[in-house]
Amino acid sequence: MGNLKVTQVKSIIKTLENHKRTIKALGLGRPNYFKILPDNAQTLGMIEKVKHLVKVEKLAE
Repeated sequence: MGNLKVTQVKSIIKTLENHKRTIKALGLGRPNYFKILPDNAQTLGMIEKVKHLVKVEKLAE
């Protein structure tokens, strides 16, 4: 499948509580933090929920 680099670009202040929990579940927490995550259905679903707060890059295998 591959990996994704997920970078938080906006703060979670004044966002919905479920968006805050999703950001924490992705392993993020502050702007400019990033995580390398697997490219699977679970990760893509979480990213879709908070796509306005994060930037996603596909990494070469």
